[in-house]
Amino acid sequence: MISRPWGIGLVFVGIACARQPGTVRFFQNCNRFGYCTDQLGRTTGPPVPVSESDWPSYGRTSYGDRHSPLRQIDTGNVSKLEVAWRFHTGEGAPEFKTRAPTALEVTPLVFRGTMYLSTPLGRVFALDPVTGAQRWIFDPHVDRTTQFGDFANRGVALWQDDGATAGPQCSLRIFIATIDTRLIALDAATGSLCTSFGTGGTVQLRDGLRNQPGFASEYEETSPPTVVDGVVVVGSAVADNSRIDAVSGEVRGYDARTGALRWTFDPVPQSATDPAHATWIGPNAHRSGAANSWTVFAADPVRKTVYIATSSPSVDYFGGERKGRNEYGNSVVAIQAATGRVLWHFQTVRHDLWDYDNASPPALVDMKVGGRSVAVVLQGTKTGQLFALDRETGKPVFPLTEGAVPSSDVPGEEAWPTQILGSGLPPLSPQSVTRDQIWGPTAEDRDGCRKRFDELRYDGVFTPPSTRGSLIIPSNVGGAHWGGVAFDPANDVVVVPTNRIAAVITLIPRAVFEATRGRATVGERIGTEYAMMRGTPFVLKRELFLAQSGAPCTPPPFGSLVAVSLRTRQIVWSVPLGTSEGLEKIGVHVPPDILGAINLGGPITTAGGLVFIGGATDRYFRAFDLKNGRELWKVALPAGGKATPMTYLGSDGRQYVVIAAGGDGKAWGWSDEVVAFALPQAAR
Repeated sequence: MISRPWGIGLVFVGIACARQPGTVRFFQNCNRFGYCTDQLGRTTGPPVPVSESDWPSYGRTSYGDRHSPLRQIDTGNVSKLEVAWRFHTGEGAPEFKTRAPTALEVTPLVFRGTMYLSTPLGRVFALDPVTGAQRWIFDPHVDRTTQFGDFANRGVALWQDDGATAGPQCSLRIFIATIDTRLIALDAATGSLCTSFGTGGTVQLRDGLRNQPGFASEYEETSPPTVVDGVVVVGSAVADNSRIDAVSGEVRGYDARTGALRWTFDPVPQSATDPAHATWIGPNAHRSGAANSWTVFAADPVRKTVYIATSSPSVDYFGGERKGRNEYGNSVVAIQAATGRVLWHFQTVRHDLWDYDNASPPALVDMKVGGRSVAVVLQGTKTGQLFALDRETGKPVFPLTEGAVPSSDVPGEEAWPTQILGSGLPPLSPQSVTRDQIWGPTAEDRDGCRKRFDELRYDGVFTPPSTRGSLIIPSNVGGAHWGGVAFDPANDVVVVPTNRIAAVITLIPRAVFEATRGRATVGERIGTEYAMMRGTPFVLKRELFLAQSGAPCTPPPFGSLVAVSLRTRQIVWSVPLGTSEGLEKIGVHVPPDILGAINLGGPITTAGGLVFIGGATDRYFRAFDLKNGRELWKVALPAGGKATPMTYLGSDGRQYVVIAAGGDGKAWGWSDEVVAFALPQAAR
C-alpha cells in the first residue's frame, strides 16, 4: 500500500539448452531462459547466466540481487569517475505539465547494445548506451490532468518470445505498466505496439478487480512487471487510508504473448477453503482492500516461481473491521508462475497497524548454511528486520524470536498479541528509544522532545496507534524501505539503506475532527498527513517526531547504509547515508554537521568492491567501499537520485554507471535527467 496516491523483467539470453554429453533426454522445451524440461516437466539444468556486460532486469538478473560482476571501476579508481553523457526526457517542457509533481525513479535496462528506460508519464525510450543518443520513443499519452499520487514509473521488463523465429516484430518485447494502469507490450526494436497482445497491444488492469477504485489515483502502477515461464506478473499501488474497502490488491498473471488473463491472486482470501481465510475475522474483513504488492518482484526461472512482497490491508492504522492475523497481508508469497498457485507464504507482521508494508523487493541468493548451499529469499522490512527464507519452503533459515507486544486501548481494535521481534539476523535500524536517548541540537529542543515523549503512548516496539498519540519506531518510512537490498556473493554480504527517524500516530475521533475541520488533508509520506479512513470511527494524523524547531527528537544519523554478513550474522559496518543538506525542504532543521538523511532509493554492488547509491535528500550520488563502508566518491546530481542505479559494459569497452537524477518535485528537487558516469579513457 502507498501513502496518498505512491521491476523486474525476466530477460532471456539467446542460447538454447544443450543435452549433457552421454545423457539421453527427451526435451519438451529448451528456451532462451536457458533451462529445459523433460517429458515429465522437470527442470533439467540451471539458467544460462545473464551476460556480464548487460543489466537486463531491474535487479540485473530476475533474481533481484543487484550485483554486477564488472570490475573495471574499483576502489582504486572510482574517484576518477566523470560524466560520460546526460539524457533529458523532455518532461520539463510546458506540453508535459502535470497537476501533481512527477518523480523520475527509473532503473534503466541494457540488453544487446540498447538501453531502455521509462518516465513517470509512461513514455519509453531506447538509447545508445555509449552516447545516450535516442533511437526511438513510445508515448502512451497518459492523462496529465489526473491527480496521481506517487507519480512515478520505476522501469520496464523485457521478454524474448521463444515461439517466434529470429527477427520478426515483437520477438523481443518490452512490457510497461503505466501510472494509469495499462499493461502495454512494445517491440524492442522499434517501439511500436505488439498488437497481438491484449487489445491492440494493451491490457486494462482495472478490469475485473474485486473492489473497484473509488477515484483515479486510488489505483496506480509504479513498478515494472516481471516475466517468468511466459507469464507477465503485475502488482499495483493502492492509496493508503482512504477507506476500509479500498481497491483490491490482486496480483495477476497474463500470457506474455496474447495478454490473456491466466490467474489472479487476491491477498485478501475470498474462498473459505483457503487456510488463510479464517485469519480475517468480522463481517467486513473479507471486503478489505489493498494488501497489494507495489514493489518489484523477484523470479526464479528454474523453479518457475515468482516471489512477491505484500503490504498492509486497508486501512493501515485501524484494524477493527479486519480482526485476526490477516495472513497474506504483510507477507512474502511464492507463486507458481504458470498457474498462480500459492506455494508458500511467510508473514512478517501480523495484523498490521503501523503501515509496515513489505516495500523492499525480495532478493533471491544462494548462501552457505552449516556447510551446505541454500537457496534463500532475502526480505528487508520497514520494521528494520532482514529475513532469510528457504526458497523452497518459506521457512526461516535462522531461528526467529517471537514475543508479546503491547495491546491496543482503542475501542474496537484487537492488536495481535505477538510479533516477530528478531529474524535471526541483527536489526538494521534501532528498534526502540528510551527517554535518555531523546535528542535535540539544543537544550530547549531536548526539553521539548522529552515533554512530548512523556505525553505520548510508548511501550516499545509495536506500540499500537492511540487517540492520545503513539510514538512509532521504526516509522512508516522504515527501517528498510522500497530502495531494497543488494548482495555481494563473494562475501555473502547484504547492503541495505535504512531510515532511523520516528513518527507519531494519532487516531482522532471522527466527530472531533469534523468539529475542527478546515485543515486540508495533506498527502505527504514525510511531513504531516491527515487521512479520512472512511468506515472507521477515526481520522488519521501522522507526523514525524520533531521538536518545535523542526529538529528530530530521535538521535542521528537519521539515515544509514548497513552491511550485514550472512556468514557471521553480524553487522559488518553501518555508516550515515547523506547529510543534513536538503532536510529543511521537508521541515526538518538540524545543524549542518549532522550526518545521515532520510533516504529513498536503492543500492547496487559490483565485483570492483563498490556500493553505489543515491537516495538521500542531499542529492549526492555516492560510492562506498564494500569492505568497510568508507565513502570513496560523491558527485552532486541535478536532483535527488531517488532511484536504483545500474551499471554495464559499453561496446567501447568502458564500464558505465547510470542513475536517474529525477528527484520528486518536492524535497528531492526535480529534474528530467538520466546521468551516466565512466572513467576517463586514460584511467581505465
